[in-house]
Amino acid sequence: MDYVIIGGVAAGMSAAMEIIRTDSSANVIVLERGEDYSYGQCGLPYVIGGIVPHIDDVIVRSVDTFRDKYNIHAHIYTEVTKIDIDKQLVIGVHTDTNKTFHIKYDRLLIATGADAIIPNWEGMDLKGIHSLKTLQDAEQIISDLTEDIHQVSIVGGGYIGLEMAESFRMLGKNVRLIQRGEQLAPIFDPDMAALIHEEAQKHGVEVILGESVEGFSGDTHVDTIITDKGSYQTDLVLLAIGVKPNTNFLNYTGIHINNKGAIQVNAYMETSIPNVYAAGDCATHYHIIKQLDDHIPLGTTANKQGRIAGANMAGNPKAFKGIVGTSIVKFFDLTLGRTGITEKEAKQLKLSYEIQVREADHNASYYPGGERLHIKLLFHKESKQLLGGQVIGKAGVDKRIDVLATALYNQMTIYQLLDLDLSYAPPYNGVWDPIQQIARKVK
Repeated sequence: MDYVIIGGVAAGMSAAMEIIRTDSSANVIVLERGEDYSYGQCGLPYVIGGIVPHIDDVIVRSVDTFRDKYNIHAHIYTEVTKIDIDKQLVIGVHTDTNKTFHIKYDRLLIATGADAIIPNWEGMDLKGIHSLKTLQDAEQIISDLTEDIHQVSIVGGGYIGLEMAESFRMLGKNVRLIQRGEQLAPIFDPDMAALIHEEAQKHGVEVILGESVEGFSGDTHVDTIITDKGSYQTDLVLLAIGVKPNTNFLNYTGIHINNKGAIQVNAYMETSIPNVYAAGDCATHYHIIKQLDDHIPLGTTANKQGRIAGANMAGNPKAFKGIVGTSIVKFFDLTLGRTGITEKEAKQLKLSYEIQVREADHNASYYPGGERLHIKLLFHKESKQLLGGQVIGKAGVDKRIDVLATALYNQMTIYQLLDLDLSYAPPYNGVWDPIQQIARKVK
């Protein structure tokens, strides 16, 4: 059986490893358009900031490891340009030699991930304008961060924008965040995002809201950002305005793609075409709370979907159970966590909901060193089913978010949180966890 995988990072290599575990006679061919395999993209801001000492530290397994240890035919610089569904052929080009290739498959996995969104703004050809998605992107940013770079401007206030704002400040740079919307971190509700704005101000990050970037100017190197409301001097620009699934090469294949550009898959990672699977950032992700297919590209989901795709391709049926939209990020002294849906999403879904908000210490109130947790829970007005949670604080956020994520996965009610047997000792918690304290208030 010839298994061909397009993409050699999270979903692709999770699938490859699952295939060789399941099918001892498998012939696994992986086509990666870049030069690196199986690395942690989420670690790149910490490499740039110097917390992770070397960029090689985020590489989980090298391409040689996959070739020599696991007998996987791992190719680099192989960009797929077309799939012939009728002949079951993958067609592309070796970008280092410009030679074309045709590879036959019995089963195919598309795990091409998502690319950074790069707008067609004026001045995009100037030096000093970066995005951050690959190891090479990180290396270019590090190379450009000379002593002459004083003012850094980040376009986009999502997770990458926030993480990189912290990294640049750690390097002693002046940082400006420009966000088109009216708040940073739009995956949080505005009342919770206010805490993020305060943290940015506390650490000297200039935040500009409600302005849209229109272009850049400079001689050969960027020196000015132009928005719809003004212009700003800068020495370096990072574009962090989101990602889009890398699926353009699938046009005219008949593979169903949704309005976000993500490949539509079922629970078994199957596409609309026989013998073709998809997983990771290029595919849809079933959202348990929304009860619909969503697109929330995260490394955790990509690895899970890749493993499930590999198992199904190799004849061991497994179903992907879905996501609840859990994520967490460090922003200076704060940890920002969320899971489930926000008020904005609840309104879009026309759900009848209630909210409860609470501040509490992350440990027993009498134990020294307690840090305040800001907690917001959403639940269905009639059924009381938990719908979502947002937690921001300096300590104990990850514990509460993971408890809430587990509760959401199991579609528990707000009342059932009271029955959870959660760990307790004064350095870590009170006898009633803060999320249980909220549940006790609900009538």
